[in-house]
Amino acid sequence: MGDFEGDVLAVIRRLRRGEVMTYGEVAAEAGHPGAARAVGNVVARTTEDVPWWRVVGAGGKLVSPHAAEQRLKLVDEGVHLP
Repeated sequence: MGDFEGDVLAVIRRLRRGEVMTYGEVAAEAGHPGAARAVGNVVARTTEDVPWWRVVGAGGKLVSPHAAEQRLKLVDEGVHLP
């Protein structure tokens, strides 16, 4: 696992129930501002057990191919979605 991927996954692992970040926020927190699309690639291909559903697109948009599952998980955690 490269440093970038490890940095991104570490940020996502720290997200707690009901806490949501955008791909851009994850990138910035991981020390790689401007790498939102690359964060999406990491989330899409990881096989690690991370709370992927807590990462959303800009403006809270659900962009995952698993958007229906993501919505259910977030609502279950008390997140209000647009």
